[in-house]
Amino acid sequence: MKKVAHILQRKGSKIISVSPDTTVLSALQLMAEKNIGSVMVMDGDAYMGLLTERDYARKVILKGHSSTETLVREIMSTGLPRITPENSVETCMHMMSEGNIRYLPVFENDNVCGIISINDVVTETILSQKEQIEQMHSYLHSS
Repeated sequence: MKKVAHILQRKGSKIISVSPDTTVLSALQLMAEKNIGSVMVMDGDAYMGLLTERDYARKVILKGHSSTETLVREIMSTGLPRITPENSVETCMHMMSEGNIRYLPVFENDNVCGIISINDVVTETILSQKEQIEQMHSYLHSS
């Protein structure tokens, strides 16, 4: 069974982050530049939460707030489940589906070491299924 470590190995574990005192507009510009849908919110080395496009849409746009005046700390998501590289992809998929969560921070020894998205989980599941099909195909043709 594939683990979160496989996802991080494939995609890398580089963390794009902003401080809690960053304006939402600056964070969104960074997300657009990096073509990502979320950023880690870090206070130095300490994980504070995640800022997602969904946070922006629901907590700034829909409430009529200004993205140039609103700080990341005011709208970031906190309290997300913490996963480790040893968690299975299946467990993550279940957590994400049940909680309607699109991103999960990954921790090793209480230090953030990456982030995975629902897209990463789906991609890993598809790759794993393709691998199983190829193995079964090889087995059938070798008999």
